[in-house]
Amino acid sequence: MTEQIELQGIKLRVAQPDVLNMQWVGQRELMMQLLAAWSILDPRDVPLNPRLLGKPGVGKTTLAYAAAQRLGRPCYLFQATMDTRPEDLIIAPVVGPDQQIQYVASAVVSAMLAGGVVILDEGNRMSEKAWASLAPLLDSRRYVESVIAGVKIQAHPEFRFVATMNEDSSTFELPEYIHSRLQPQIVVEFPDLAEELNILRSNLPHIKDEVLEYVGHFLQAAHAAAERYSVRDGINVARYAVKYAKASGCEEKEALRKAIIQVLGEEAIRYAG
Repeated sequence: MTEQIELQGIKLRVAQPDVLNMQWVGQRELMMQLLAAWSILDPRDVPLNPRLLGKPGVGKTTLAYAAAQRLGRPCYLFQATMDTRPEDLIIAPVVGPDQQIQYVASAVVSAMLAGGVVILDEGNRMSEKAWASLAPLLDSRRYVESVIAGVKIQAHPEFRFVATMNEDSSTFELPEYIHSRLQPQIVVEFPDLAEELNILRSNLPHIKDEVLEYVGHFLQAAHAAAERYSVRDGINVARYAVKYAKASGCEEKEALRKAIIQVLGEEAIRYAG
């Protein structure tokens, strides 16, 4: 859903904030670090632009969304890819139903105008050309410029930015001038057993503890071996296991082992009890 506003003489369609069913459980220290980065201590101060770094599935996006909720600010998500262009990040032209050119604001610009939070998800998949268009937004200038629409947009004082970045090989190295603007780095690690069980219970309240504890111990064994399996994978294993057990009539432990193999592959079963 979008709405239209007038900005510096052009009509601009802006996005509505994202409303997600996400809940951050545990690791309060990480929440404190993110909120501290966004805080302002003096009228001359500006918020920092942190980056959340960790393996896929550890909850980086959930943490950022929960922090936006903690601030009471609308939250906008932008999914970065290798094909992201500067105009995708700022303002893109589209042909409307009347065959006239219309201008559409990205999630980034929509958040800037609304004083919201933008989460640039998987930011290290973007090219340097895309990042360069955000350089003035990520320092004390806090603006972006659209050559296509011919406007310069200043960020609302309440606007906050955070980028999530995965630790894997399918990503770009950040250019130094962007790296220095995305500070501090907040590392999101796999949770310990108690926190992992809390996450599983909060996402799967209809599944009994014995199943969740089995999955929790499986995940902890995998973490200890530096495997990539995350709590997101554990949620999928538990969900499929209980569905399969009900459909087949087999015992839960048998269903859990089958679910681990089907969700994560044969090599994952070595970490199962």
